[in-house]
Amino acid sequence: MLYCIHMANPVLEFKNVSKTFGSLTAIKDLSFVVRPGEIYGLIGPNGSGKTTTLKMIAGLYRPTEGSVLVQGYDVVEASTKSKEHIGYVSDEPNAYDRLTGREFLQFVGELFGMDRTLRDARIEELLGEFGIHDLAGALFGGYSRGTKQKMSIIAAFLHEPELILIDEPMVGLDPASARTVKKMLSDYAKDGGAVLLSTHTLPIADEICDKYGVLKEGVLDVEGTKKQLLRRAKLEGGSLEDIYMALTATV
Repeated sequence: MLYCIHMANPVLEFKNVSKTFGSLTAIKDLSFVVRPGEIYGLIGPNGSGKTTTLKMIAGLYRPTEGSVLVQGYDVVEASTKSKEHIGYVSDEPNAYDRLTGREFLQFVGELFGMDRTLRDARIEELLGEFGIHDLAGALFGGYSRGTKQKMSIIAAFLHEPELILIDEPMVGLDPASARTVKKMLSDYAKDGGAVLLSTHTLPIADEICDKYGVLKEGVLDVEGTKKQLLRRAKLEGGSLEDIYMALTATV
């Protein structure tokens, strides 16, 4: 197995987490877990708190109440240790514009303390997944939105973390690259990795996720597998989009 994970324990655990910004409550009493080998899809309308949830895990926001644990490490009290286990792809792929793509990836590897020989081999392997070796010597600031996204995804996978956080993974990607990302995520989960995926693209979530959480105004209204959500929505069958529309019309 590529990822060294204790299969009995959650990789990610939210315990009664709330997040406020002044008078605005973005997340309210949120509790859920993501286990090894699981791709968890976080779905909901704009402003429901999906990106805020991912940013709290990544350490960009501090929970107002409750706790977030990654591999048992509190993201506030043990922020450095928790980050060692995370690969994060934000909704806006940013980096140092004056670094080349390869320099950016080497820098990420240095941050995670990777052996340089292993790091460079992993970089070449992951560049090959997207077929972009020829772009790696160009400056990050000159990349298209899609190429920036590919580099950000490579950076997230580079140090072989136990948890991948990915916010709107397919934005800017061509169909072939989107297919590559879906395979990378599926293979990663098969090897024991855990994924928390936030997206508005419900067909993508329907295709690759094992479990779903529906956020509405910062509250986890519904959670479960597709089969469980079908029962909750009182549907005999249908797509995740059908389920989502039925649930959000009644919850």
